[in-house]
Amino acid sequence: MDPADLVYDDRGLLPAIVQDATSKEVLMLAWVDAEAVRRTLETRTTWFWSRSRSEYWNKGATSGNTQALRELRYDCDQDVLLMVVDAAGPACHTGETSCFYRSLSAPTD
Repeated sequence: MDPADLVYDDRGLLPAIVQDATSKEVLMLAWVDAEAVRRTLETRTTWFWSRSRSEYWNKGATSGNTQALRELRYDCDQDVLLMVVDAAGPACHTGETSCFYRSLSAPTD
């Protein structure tokens, strides 16, 4: 499949879920456009679009916590990506392995 054939939102973006290839843990979620997908496939490292900075970023380029792409999958509607990676360090900017290290629980009586 060509990255241009994916279904992007009205901003030209789609969510990309990053999963550790070995542990299967969900590491993070970020946004990509067709160019970020192209860069990811070309370099075999994860690239994303920063909505707040309006620029591309390569995970680990400054921190060293890189993500080597093993597989890039897309869902049945072609509007979400799953990036299966070998992670060299934590995914979260807090230093946690995964960005999903906290739980939101329903209140109990």
